[in-house]
Order: sequence, then C-alpha cells, then structure tokens
Amino acid sequence: MQVKLGDFVRFVDENIEGYITRIIDKDMIGVTDADDFEIPVLASKVTLVHGEIPDENNLVQNRTQAVVPEAEFIKEGVYLGLVSDQHSNVIAHFHLVNDTSFQFLLAFSSEKGEHFRGEFAGVIPPHSAVKIFSANMGDIQLWPKFRLEALYFTPANVEPKAPLLFHQSIKGKDLSVAKTEIALLKQKGWLIRLDVPPAVLDAQKLKESFFK
Repeated sequence: MQVKLGDFVRFVDENIEGYITRIIDKDMIGVTDADDFEIPVLASKVTLVHGEIPDENNLVQNRTQAVVPEAEFIKEGVYLGLVSDQHSNVIAHFHLVNDTSFQFLLAFSSEKGEHFRGEFAGVIPPHSAVKIFSANMGDIQLWPKFRLEALYFTPANVEPKAPLLFHQSIKGKDLSVAKTEIALLKQKGWLIRLDVPPAVLDAQKLKESFFK
C-alpha cells in the first residue's frame, strides 16, 4: 500500500488511529495518535481511513500527473482568454488559458482604486483553461486592474520558470483586434499573451542604425 505524509490511518491489530508524520524507510512509518505520540509501525499494519473532511485551508491537494517527456514538453503559451457568454454578448468571461505542459498554482485578485478583492485561487492543469472572472462588456472603462500571480510546477525533469506576474488593466485597445479561435474554449474570443518572452537586442542592427 502506498502511503504518504499526512495520510490518516488506522492500525490493523490495535484500536489506534493517527496521521502519518514520518516515513522511516520503505517498510516503516511513524504514526502520531490523538495523544501526540509518534508510534513506529510497519506500513503493512495500517490501513487508510477514507471519508476524512479535507482541510479547507489547504489550497492544493497532491494529484497524480502524467510525466511528459522533455522532448515533448511545451514551456510557453500562457494567455488571458476573453470570450462572450453563450447566452448574452453583454457578459465577458475571462479564462486563464494554459497551453503549456506546466501546472500552475494561480492567485488572482482585482484592484480598483484602493480596493482589492480575491477573485480566484487554484490549480490550472497543463493544456487546460479555467474561468477566473466575469464582467460586463459595456463597463470596460470600469474594469478593475488584474493582479495575476502564478507558480510553474511539473514532476518532469524540466527546470521551473520564474513566477508569472501580470499586473495590468485590460483596455479597449486590447480588444481592438479580430477575435481568434481559442481551441481550449471551443469558442472565438480575444487572447492576451501573459508570458511574453523578453525582447532580444540585435547588436548588429543597432550598430547599423547608428551609422544610418
């Protein structure tokens, strides 16, 4: 039986329950009971207790994730996708569109004047899109400033990237371009690139411009 730190288990041969607080080796674990006493026991002598109420303060739970081969790993492609509601064009829905092979731990808040509000927090799986905010299209001038912060994660042998930060307001000019098909949303809308690569300075062209 595969167990991990934090699992709630019950002893098979004794009336003892507790949380796994130590992995001693491949066979032995340490279980801390209600009296805060850690008991070493064979992992084969405990059983998982199901139906425990999850801790609402835990933002993320461990999830099994398929490991993508490094050669197929997609490192770039994070967007803010804006689409109209299917039943009313007046309503705009914002999605975090993740075209990468990374998993994101996202925190999103809105800022308006000196007022802040947490709008979304959660995990964005690879190659997926999650709705994080909705607004009225007619009130675009009143939309709040977006404060997006995301951490990159992958179990693959790939170096994680620096955290993604996006602190900007969405303006009318951002929506002045034609809509594009957003595959993950199966709908046309606007895509705003969030992980814009830094500009590369071409020294030769810069030198030539000086001579001109």
